[in-house]
Amino acid sequence: MLVGANLLRRLLRSQLSADDGGTGFIITAIHHLRPQYSTTTEFSDEGNSENKKESKWFTLPPFAKTVSASELGAKLARKNHLKSATSAETSAYKTTALKWVLKCCPELPRNLVQKLFRLRQVRRESIAMEVTDDGCQVQKIQLKRVGAKDSLNIGDKIFLPISVREVPEEKHEHDCTDEESNFIRSLELYKDTAIIVLNKPPGMPVQGGIGIKWSLDELAAAWLRYDYSESPRLVHRLDRDCSGILVMGRTQMSAAILHSVFREETLGASKHDSDNEKRVLQKRYWALVIGSPRRPKGTISAPLQKVVVDDGKSDRITVFEHNKTILSSQRAITEYRVIKTSTHGNIIVTLVSKSDFGIAYPLMLSDLNAGFTWLELSPLTGRKHQLRVHCAEVLGTPIVGDYKYGWQAHRRLQNLAESDLRKNSNEKVAKENMLPFGLNMDSGSISEKQLRLHLHCREMILLNVSQVLQNPKSFTDDDLSKLKSLEIVAPLPSYMQKSWDILNS
Repeated sequence: MLVGANLLRRLLRSQLSADDGGTGFIITAIHHLRPQYSTTTEFSDEGNSENKKESKWFTLPPFAKTVSASELGAKLARKNHLKSATSAETSAYKTTALKWVLKCCPELPRNLVQKLFRLRQVRRESIAMEVTDDGCQVQKIQLKRVGAKDSLNIGDKIFLPISVREVPEEKHEHDCTDEESNFIRSLELYKDTAIIVLNKPPGMPVQGGIGIKWSLDELAAAWLRYDYSESPRLVHRLDRDCSGILVMGRTQMSAAILHSVFREETLGASKHDSDNEKRVLQKRYWALVIGSPRRPKGTISAPLQKVVVDDGKSDRITVFEHNKTILSSQRAITEYRVIKTSTHGNIIVTLVSKSDFGIAYPLMLSDLNAGFTWLELSPLTGRKHQLRVHCAEVLGTPIVGDYKYGWQAHRRLQNLAESDLRKNSNEKVAKENMLPFGLNMDSGSISEKQLRLHLHCREMILLNVSQVLQNPKSFTDDDLSKLKSLEIVAPLPSYMQKSWDILNS
């Protein structure tokens, strides 16, 4: 009886408020009988009112040693030698509160989680030993506010307001017809447990924004989730008018790993990593250009910068001025080779110098009598408009349909007399050729006046991430050597295929 009375007295004295003005509760024998990962935790709020309101919290699993997606991505990209073994080992034991919440609750919108941190509604469990008036030690748990960037230690628990469980699941439903949803699924080139690869149609943006009704990321979230609780996430991007291979991660982990691989490959090329080191990520674009490079193949290393034009109304990417210090984030490297050159139609191309844009630079002139040339472009870095600028300003061969960086070359083409290429052209787009979402991939070939961008991500080689995720914690260098690569090829859009056929006829 004496033991029971002492225990009861300690329980009654343990209802103390937390240091942060919040609440506290006692770990008792009853508490230890609960499941290890309880979804809610109840404790009393001690305010100024006489009636104490009961509060509930949504409890996340304790932070434990995890796999770092960035470290694993660097390892897959064979750039892990750039980081010390100590830092790599330490990073597995460290993470921020924000990252842990997003990892444990992938279904919660990121902006909602960030708002919870801004409103200081996220707590971390803090355990302290207190001595009561009768000399007994009581273990007290306090919930203290935690910031989004605060580091967690092994065993830390994060508590969210119970109201997050009542947040309706983010809906990605769109008012799409069966034809439109089937069209989105028809874009799939490859799918496994980790990634989905699409053949992006030209004219459709990959991300939403002001004035954009349809975007691939939103449509994928609505129609390509299948039985997954998470929506596919973008790993890289393509320009709106560009077509071809677009990789999306099916989970937060797979997307983070692939994003790290893409980033490491770009950083490695920018820092002039060893050329002998095999690249685990290879991207090959096909482009039809006006004119022909003077050399059949080569490597372009020309840093890029953004400049403001038209009195601040617009901007463009251009080759970096030589008298300025170049940052690693501005380096841009592209490998190219000529696939086929055609003088079909005897088109003579006159190129302009960069001084027409108000900036002087030495232009490498192309063969002006070459007509059109098919190029294979392999970007080693991933800068905005990199391939378009390198073709137009370095090789002197603007991509067909790229009016932004090759407008004068296209104006010369438009002023030419009608060639054999355009005699039988019918530029009226038949309604039966229109695809869902207002897309049309038939018009825009070199047989028509209004040319479309002839730039297509045709081939990509990347590591099979689904094999890595089978056992990421025990993934070794030996496993890396046995890891197979995926080779994905995307067929050309109809108008580019038509241009190919015309030049080969």
